Amino acid sequence: MLGPDGKGKADMKKIRPNLLFILIVLVMVTACSSFSPAETPEPEVATSASDFSPIVSATGVVIPVDWATLSMTIPGVVEEVLVSEDVLVSVDQVLIRLEGKEQLLAALAAAQLELASARLSLNELNKNTELLAAQALQELDSSQKALEDLLSSEMREANALQAIADAEKAVDSAERRLRILASTADQADIDAAKAQVVLARDALDKANEDFEPYASKSEENLVRANLLARQANAQQAYDAAVRKLNALLSSGNELDIAVAEAELASAQARLLDARREYERAQQGPDRGDVELLQAQINIAQREYEVYSQGPDPDDLAVAEARLANAQAQLDAAESALNDLELLAPFEGNVSEIFVHPSEWVNVGQPVLLLADINHLQVETTDLSEIDLAQVKIGDSAIITFDALPDVVVGGVVTRIAPKATEGAGVNYPVTIELDEIPDQLRWGMTAFVDIEVGE
Repeated sequence: MLGPDGKGKADMKKIRPNLLFILIVLVMVTACSSFSPAETPEPEVATSASDFSPIVSATGVVIPVDWATLSMTIPGVVEEVLVSEDVLVSVDQVLIRLEGKEQLLAALAAAQLELASARLSLNELNKNTELLAAQALQELDSSQKALEDLLSSEMREANALQAIADAEKAVDSAERRLRILASTADQADIDAAKAQVVLARDALDKANEDFEPYASKSEENLVRANLLARQANAQQAYDAAVRKLNALLSSGNELDIAVAEAELASAQARLLDARREYERAQQGPDRGDVELLQAQINIAQREYEVYSQGPDPDDLAVAEARLANAQAQLDAAESALNDLELLAPFEGNVSEIFVHPSEWVNVGQPVLLLADINHLQVETTDLSEIDLAQVKIGDSAIITFDALPDVVVGGVVTRIAPKATEGAGVNYPVTIELDEIPDQLRWGMTAFVDIEVGE
């Protein structure tokens, strides 16, 4: 590597360790020449090589402690660049945004809906299981009670007698309805009822007519009260006359009579079945009925045992898998939406922007360079393997800069690269932390490093 004057840096490295020694010798020679010939010179003190700290020199470059070339995690078209170069940004600040937000918001809403539906299905499965367990227990109790009643002769006969009584009552009701529909009223009675309706109507009209002058008066008096009572009595008499006439005229037609006859036949059939059931009840329970109830008890018992332990394992597995898939879809939708935006991983300055709005970018393509330029360090570029063998973490260093000739800064070795860099020679980067950051120091400036190493 060539220096600013075109000479090789390797030559400079050979010269720099000897500068301090030459300077000391020159000072001593000057001091000796200042004595006059007449003066007796003081005895010289031998200078030992152990009084000097060995120095390893190297060229370096100023770099930030934190810097990164950022890229997008998904391909797309740049919608907006939200920062400009040299701007200081904070952690998680949005730097660049890609197009496609609307579609991903729709996908996110669909994923949220599916997640809510999956949760509801799982909750309903658990609730339905509790309901099915309660229904199974109710069926078990009902079947056991029915079996007990069936096996009890007293209860069988009592139920059978009650069924006979109910059937007899239904037969009586059906017979009475049929008689009413089939009966025909006498014409003389019908005529008399019609005349009574006419008379009652006339009396009601007369009462309404007499009361009409007093209807709009709010004050109460004896005449108005008497007329109001007369009007009410006339209305009741008329209603009664109409009901009587309707009763005389309400003989059924052929269709009504046929329906009533069918209802009577059905009631009589139920009565016959009830009497036969009573006879069977006296003989003991039917084996088929007992076995049927026992089977119902067994089924109800099994269902209760299954549902009381929770949902069916297969149904539960499907519901939980659906919920997990819905959550994964929601996470993916949120991640895809977040991937549209490039966020600052740390606080720093935007050093360079490589893309523009409406430009297509690929995954991994550099889009922005971010660096913390307030915290700089020096990294050597030509420290050979021979010199590196003498350097260790914590060694002190003196750093100077081409661009800042009057600036000298102390530092400490904080990192030694485990692998040599590629290029001419075998060189290892060594990082030096600066004791202070000069005001004019910039990223990329050339630095010269003298590292004090032990024997």
